[in-house]
Amino acid sequence: MDLYTNEDSRKLLLSLDKALPYIEYALKNGKPAFEGERYLTSEELCSILKISRRTLQDYRDDGVFPFIQLPGKVLFRESDIRKVLEDRFRSAYDIEDYPL
Repeated sequence: MDLYTNEDSRKLLLSLDKALPYIEYALKNGKPAFEGERYLTSEELCSILKISRRTLQDYRDDGVFPFIQLPGKVLFRESDIRKVLEDRFRSAYDIEDYPL
């Protein structure tokens, strides 16, 4: 049987203190999934992609990103956005294939 000392308790409490900011961040920014799917607001998607709301509106108008329109709210399925980004991925050119 292992005995725990005051030093063990102190180390545990210090570790928990270090983890607390991460837990608070996850609770504040984490969104529960709806049937395994996360939905993003326009603001969240703009922040993730580092684009303006106007650019996002252009992408919606041009059919780049599928979206869900609700009264007063537009939502984007995270899986749809990932698919669009993956489909539009272009790998870097190998400079050896294009000699000067």
